[in-house]
Amino acid sequence: MTQRLNTFVARFLPTSRRKAEELIFNGVVEVNGIIQKEPFFRVEPKDKVLVNNQLVKSRKQTLYYALNKPRGFVCSERRFKQERLVTDLFPQTEGRLFTIGRLDKDSEGLILVTNDGAFANEVSSPKSGVEKEYVVKTVQEISHEHLVQLSKGGFVEGCYVRPKSVTKIRKGTTKVILKEGRKREIRVLFEKSGLEIVELKRVRIGNLQLGSLQTGQFKELLESEKLAIIS
Repeated sequence: MTQRLNTFVARFLPTSRRKAEELIFNGVVEVNGIIQKEPFFRVEPKDKVLVNNQLVKSRKQTLYYALNKPRGFVCSERRFKQERLVTDLFPQTEGRLFTIGRLDKDSEGLILVTNDGAFANEVSSPKSGVEKEYVVKTVQEISHEHLVQLSKGGFVEGCYVRPKSVTKIRKGTTKVILKEGRKREIRVLFEKSGLEIVELKRVRIGNLQLGSLQTGQFKELLESEKLAIIS
């Protein structure tokens, strides 16, 4: 199957499509020994593509998705009894997919799904400092005292954690931003503050927003959206 040269370079270098086009226009991309300055030139898997005299090797197709996870689905590669897995929402033809990080079974919202382990590690690494934003709805109205208590953080899984920010949006709705989240961190901190959560939704990862993606729907990420996650 053929594909455009700019797409091939962006996917397998890897880099953004805009950067790939700059490399092509600058005359540093060769196809079968010939400098190629046309980004829409079609290349085949057998073609030999070099960038700055370095061979660009075609790898297995890497897949990157943003999913609006519904409640009731589990972020796991192993099924326990009759559990529904997040990957059940994708066609079996997509092959082995896994989630980057987790949302617990009762939570919903933005989660990333891929087959690229290197990308998953980059997003998940504490060194990346990727922010995650959540909207939390509670039975109780959020008071100033609640905000103070939540902002102080607390111990989760034996480690002291503290949200980057906690902001009241409406009476019983709070926005929480985490830098490095622990398992069920938000639920633990809210419970310790005497608050009962009725809805927990992740709405942002890095600079990637959930936007208008409907519950249970997914979309393939553009290169610019991938970069927005870790930029």
